[in-house]
Amino acid sequence: MNKKVILKVENIWKVYPNGIVANKNINFEVHEGEIHALIGENGAGKSTLMKILFGIENPEEGKIILNGEEVKIENSKKAISLGIGMVHQHFMLVDSLTIAENIVLGNEPKKFGMFMNKEEMQKRAAECSEKYNFNINVNEKIENVSVGVKQKTEILKALVRGAKILILDEPTAVLTPQETKELFVELNTLKKQGHTIIFISHKLNEIMEICDRVTIMRHGTTVETSFVKDTSPQDISNKMVGREIVLTVEKKPARRGDVCLETENLVYVNNIGKKSLDGVSIKLRKGEILSVAGVEGNGQSELAGILTGMIKPLSGKVIINEKLIEEYEPSVFRSNKLSYIPEDRMTNGCAAKLSILDNMFADKIDQFLYNYIFLDRKKMREKAEHNVEDFNILCGSIQHQVQMLSGGNIQKVVASRELTEEAEIIIAEQPTRGIDAGASELIRKKIVEFRDRGAAILLVSADLNEVLELSDSTIVMHNGKVNAYFQDTSKLTEEELGYYMLGVKKQTEEEVKGIL
Repeated sequence: MNKKVILKVENIWKVYPNGIVANKNINFEVHEGEIHALIGENGAGKSTLMKILFGIENPEEGKIILNGEEVKIENSKKAISLGIGMVHQHFMLVDSLTIAENIVLGNEPKKFGMFMNKEEMQKRAAECSEKYNFNINVNEKIENVSVGVKQKTEILKALVRGAKILILDEPTAVLTPQETKELFVELNTLKKQGHTIIFISHKLNEIMEICDRVTIMRHGTTVETSFVKDTSPQDISNKMVGREIVLTVEKKPARRGDVCLETENLVYVNNIGKKSLDGVSIKLRKGEILSVAGVEGNGQSELAGILTGMIKPLSGKVIINEKLIEEYEPSVFRSNKLSYIPEDRMTNGCAAKLSILDNMFADKIDQFLYNYIFLDRKKMREKAEHNVEDFNILCGSIQHQVQMLSGGNIQKVVASRELTEEAEIIIAEQPTRGIDAGASELIRKKIVEFRDRGAAILLVSADLNEVLELSDSTIVMHNGKVNAYFQDTSKLTEEELGYYMLGVKKQTEEEVKGIL
């Protein structure tokens, strides 16, 4: 029996003021009570289309048809009133408030028309949680709950406001396998109760597991919609990028050398007085990829910050090639042939309004000086053009502002700057987060190439598939400590890794130190 089409877009066009055509003649429809995957490379137009459906952007042309009637969605308030909710990849929660307060934020029940009715607020939030089998304590503060509970809170926020269509943007990006499994049970419950879910993800295995149909986007338009049971991860990937891509990382066994980066009992206290790092000691060897796994917020970012000179530890030591680091400045670490692919490419990875060329060589200006004064722009252009070809960066010109590129191509610009011949130690923090399969394939391949040249790579990643496929050894962080160390990642499974990430399992300090 054919399902009812609940949402449909016809011939949608979106052109940004800088001339970039984000959506061109998009046609897309979603059935009532289905989980529909939307997949495509960064820059394929997924986010723009979803922003149009949620009223954040307005199209130049085209129609949005909801329940058989054309609608105009001028803003998010209108989208919510029409029963469309969106859960963004980066949570929009207030840490100091409770789950219940976050759920009703902006829509608080009132007593006597002026005061917040706390009893009604808690009742409304608890009833919604119970109705959808979310099983969370709505009186807990957001700052004290896990990432998985934060994700559930975001979904409940949308449901309390009457959402029948839920747009989920990379909902499992920071979840453990156990939390992902729990979320999928809840999404299936929503589906059975008649809700419709648009599921945006780069994780093909999850799309195959949870979704009914999948729509593939490429270069701003829809390529194909098919039933998940009639396709395969390889087929989806090929159609998404328009070519055959390799889904698994091909690498030889590691040839480990000497320890080149070492930390001893690092302690760091964040701005709210909490110990983010509590006695962290690690050893990184030449010719290996050592990954740092963990649920976000367990000290991984602080460890990367210290190892790149971005922040200073309260106590402890960092030793690079047997030399004690005494000054915590990025320039000091870079002078020791350490490079860094940061987690946030727009904040720390690039200067958005500078050209692609200038971003590629921001830390290497001295290499292009002659007579100690003048820049050899010709040499810079030649090297930049080489990088564009080597990293397959899609751009009109190396003189264009880097902010004009898609997320995946911006990440390639950052990687082309950091993965250079002189790099001996590479700190790669979430190097493929939020980018498409094609860009991920290239960056992962480059990281393995550098390992094979003898470089040491510390990979900080929340993507367990990436951890298991790319790394040689793995440490797991929990509550600011090294919870486990596995010398041979190939013997690990996502499920086992998840237990250590959640703190359900833990190695003894003697076990960890004995191996490290």
